[in-house]
Amino acid sequence: MKKDPAPQTKPARPGPTQLSHVDETGRARMVNVSDKPHQRRRAVATGVLLCQPATLRALRKNALPKGDVLTVAQIAGIHAAKRTADLIPLCHPLALTHVAVEFRVRRDRIEITCTAETTGPTGVEMEALTGVSVAALTLYDMCKAVDRTMRIDQIRLLEKTKA
Repeated sequence: MKKDPAPQTKPARPGPTQLSHVDETGRARMVNVSDKPHQRRRAVATGVLLCQPATLRALRKNALPKGDVLTVAQIAGIHAAKRTADLIPLCHPLALTHVAVEFRVRRDRIEITCTAETTGPTGVEMEALTGVSVAALTLYDMCKAVDRTMRIDQIRLLEKTKA
């Protein structure tokens, strides 16, 4: 004789250690930030594109087939940060007050940093991470004709603050 399965219980309401994007029934939801105070918020993310030294020499000389790689990647990263809510389904659309994408070209890598800022009810870490990611993908796309060994690595959040 088969035993009846254990009774189904509803998951506990999300708490500080549980996922905020999951409701009481386990379904995805957008977090309600209506009652959160508007505060100045800032996030900094970073990532690396590992390349052959010859690729970076050509980049420094602006001698890559697709042109001014760093400027295009900078614009792409800024644009992506501004469009994060269109890419990540449960992110809130934010009115960013500042986005900066910066590069440090080393011997075998390009270090990418994206800073995003707003005044609002929710943080901007996803915007900073999206900016870094798309800047790295753009660099990869624009350099792939001369370097098939590239690798995007170490994308992470460095800082998240509110005041």
